[in-house]
Amino acid sequence: MSLTLTTPHAETPALTLAPREQEALGHIAAGRTYLQTARHMGLSKHTVDAYLRRIRAKLGINSTAELTRLAISLGL
Repeated sequence: MSLTLTTPHAETPALTLAPREQEALGHIAAGRTYLQTARHMGLSKHTVDAYLRRIRAKLGINSTAELTRLAISLGL
């Protein structure tokens, strides 16, 4: 199951986060480091970094604080 984010502007398409992207986002929002997240998910630190870079690119987010705020607002 993927998470679809809609934006308030009609010309901007809805963005979808893959389940693993959602999971990584939830871990980071919970205060875990990339390494802790990677170990918990059974991935490399580089893969977690790639997931979070993809999320940032999709949503135009620049900081971990913004990622955390997003995760909290989504209930992750």
